[in-house]
Formats: sequence, C-alpha cells, structure tokens
Amino acid sequence: MSKFDGKVALVTGAASGIGRASALAFARQGAKVVVADVDIAGGEETVKLVGQGGGDALFLLADVTTADQVSALVKQTVEHYGRLDCAHNNAGMLGAPTALAELSEEAWDRIVNVNLRSVWLCMKYEIPEMIKRGCGAIVNTASVAGLVGVRGLSPYTATKHAVVGLTKTAALDYVKRGIRINAICPGLVRTPMVENYTQKNPAVEEQLLMFQPLGRMAAPEEVAAAVVWLCSDEASFVTGTAMTIDGAWTAQ
Repeated sequence: MSKFDGKVALVTGAASGIGRASALAFARQGAKVVVADVDIAGGEETVKLVGQGGGDALFLLADVTTADQVSALVKQTVEHYGRLDCAHNNAGMLGAPTALAELSEEAWDRIVNVNLRSVWLCMKYEIPEMIKRGCGAIVNTASVAGLVGVRGLSPYTATKHAVVGLTKTAALDYVKRGIRINAICPGLVRTPMVENYTQKNPAVEEQLLMFQPLGRMAAPEEVAAAVVWLCSDEASFVTGTAMTIDGAWTAQ
C-alpha cells in the first residue's frame, strides 16, 4: 500500500509550481487530491496530469482570501471524498519589487490577503474537519523570506514571517487534538512565479545564483517531496517546525 491510500489531501495554489508538484506527489502516494486555485485552466491541467498518472483528483475554483469560498472549498472536499486528512496551504504571490515607502496600500493589502489571510482562513476551516477524525496534517508554504529580510519585498517578507509564526502557534493550539501543523521555507524554486520575476529583471537570476551554495534553483518536485513527508506518518513527531529547503542559502 502507498503512504496515503484512502486519504484525502487538499492543495491550494495547485494550478502550477509547487502546488501542482505537491498535488501530483500526493496522488502518486495514493491520496485523492482536491486541486484548488483561481486559475481554472491551470487547475484542470493539474487534475488531468493526476489522472494520467492513475490518480484521483478534483478541481475546485476558490479564492482563498474569501471566507465563504474557503468554507465552501472544505465543505465540497468532504462532501465529494468523505474526509480531509492533509492540507497544503500553498497559495501565494510575490508582488513587484518596491521600496517600502513607495508601496501602495492596495499592493500591501493584496499581498497580505493572498499570503497570510488565506493561510489563516484555510486552517480555520480545515482544522474542525480534522478534529472530527482526531487526526490530520497541515503544511503551510512560507519562504526563506520568512526567516530573513529580502530587499524590495517588504509585504512578501512580512507575510512569510507571519506564516511561520502562525504555523507555530497553530501547532501548539492543536497538538493535543492529533493535528500536526508545519511550514516549509523554500529558497529559490523554478516556478512560474519566480520565472516571471526573473524574466522582468534579467540580471536578477544570475545575481541570486551567485549567492546560492548549490548553484541552482530547486525543482518544485524537490519541495513537494518535503510537503508529502511532513504529512506522512514518518513525520509523526514533527509539528510546529519551519523546514528550510534552500540549498544552504540561509546557512551562510
């Protein structure tokens, strides 16, 4: 049997990048997967890829910054598959590099809503379903920007620090209820979001890789492997941690 046979995993931001890789990794291990995103075409493509690998997946359109839509997302997950065992709260955005004092209120609010409010809302509605079963595992996507400062990315950096703190607090709140909650802190990962950033700033990738000990970006699949492990029984004593996946970048 695979690690997740009979289990159901919900992945937000699963239309591409780390979220897609996570959905595919869960499916390969036997989980039924709910693919959630605002990108319909990308989400349906993820479901198609899961099916091609012999897995079972469902796409649900959801804006995870909105409470009603998150509530409906979790409700539909349970109605369709009968349970919720794992969640990867991965939806996020980077934003254009901007010095703090030049940042608009609208840009700040948008990034805070997508990167932080969504994680809180997802846990708010996922956790009660997991409590019903007496167990569950949640992984929230933070970033190395949740551990150190990143010039020009003040709202992104602030929200990722907040995700780490929110994860640790939630883990303590529910550690006695059988629910493990962890965060991942990826470094440079070759995702559409990162590539969009580097393509607009051609010299940026070269500069970034100069300070990357491994000399390359991670593949989304390398991050997804950590997500699946954190949700597995093999990580049964791991909760409240922020796992760094950065090729030693923050070790310098």
